[in-house]
Amino acid sequence: MVQCGTSAGLDSVSPAYGIFINSQIIVKLLSMLSVILLKMDNKLQYSQRIQTVCLLVLTALAISTALYFFSAVLIPFVLAVFLYYCLTPIIDIQVRKLRLPRFAAVLTTIMLSCLIMFVFGLIVSGALGEIIKHTDEYQVQFEQLTSRVLSAAPTEIFGVNISENVSAQKYISGETIQNIFKGTINGIMSVLSNGMLVLIFLIFMLIGKSRSRSSTKGVLYEIEASIKRYTIAMIFTSGITGFLIGLTLSLLGVKFAWMFGFLAFLLNFIPNIGSIIATLLPIPVVLLSPDLSFSARFLAVAIPAVIQFVVGNIVQPKIMGRSLDLHPIAILMSLIFFGIIWGIIGMFLATPITAILKILLEKFAYTRPVANVLAGRLGTLDRIK
Repeated sequence: MVQCGTSAGLDSVSPAYGIFINSQIIVKLLSMLSVILLKMDNKLQYSQRIQTVCLLVLTALAISTALYFFSAVLIPFVLAVFLYYCLTPIIDIQVRKLRLPRFAAVLTTIMLSCLIMFVFGLIVSGALGEIIKHTDEYQVQFEQLTSRVLSAAPTEIFGVNISENVSAQKYISGETIQNIFKGTINGIMSVLSNGMLVLIFLIFMLIGKSRSRSSTKGVLYEIEASIKRYTIAMIFTSGITGFLIGLTLSLLGVKFAWMFGFLAFLLNFIPNIGSIIATLLPIPVVLLSPDLSFSARFLAVAIPAVIQFVVGNIVQPKIMGRSLDLHPIAILMSLIFFGIIWGIIGMFLATPITAILKILLEKFAYTRPVANVLAGRLGTLDRIK
């Protein structure tokens, strides 16, 4: 009886025990399958990231090639976009405050801009004409200055003997100086030759702007707000810098003072490098002017350098703040890149183009690390797995 009960008990327990064992096996199999799927998913994500990076590199190469070969059309278009953001606040003020029709506000703004550019063009062209006209005189003064410097320099220490009769013309010919001026004039004329195409693009952009209020959310609004803040701040600070430099050089009696002031205004749109070039530009004229005293020459170099330092390092950062959110190294690399493919105009436009690119890269998960690198937030890369 006991055996029968025991066997019956075992028979009744064994199905439940088998179900329990089978359920454990199924759970283990499911856990193993989930681990395998998770590893496969991680491998797929890793391979997708590699594919995305490769596609980004190929896309960047294709875009760089297109920017280089289509520069004849893209440069006027991008210049028109930049001028559009510069002139839009003036047009909006005329429409809202003066109650002018939009077409009339666009027409008056474009005419005023053309008049200002024409006046500055006359100043620059007149100054360049005077420089070319007195090239021989400047060459003689340059030779005299070089001879004085060479005679005062201790060249015997380096085993170099230079006689007093050695002329600088042996090393720098008049043809070289003329080629430098011709290259400068050709560069300016190439910019002016695109002016008509820029004006056509600009007119259609200003007239075709939607009259409805744009949304305060979205990528386009963020790009427009960032570029407007940048352009207004740069125009204000560059205008102050150019006016102060032109006024200082004019009071000191330096020739072509207002031309150097206008060039300082333009070159300040090139971050870091432009202010250095604008400070160095008047030095040849200052050194080759026999009418200036030593103190006037020193002040003509020192005061513009101080103005550039104060405006560039104190005034401008307070006005702009972190409006662009770009690291200085990223700005320098963009200057080099766009300077190679678009020349001097590319250096003017490098910073706003890079700011737009950073805003666009921030909107996608795969490209957000690139945007963080442009902003200098390298610590975020450690959290990427």
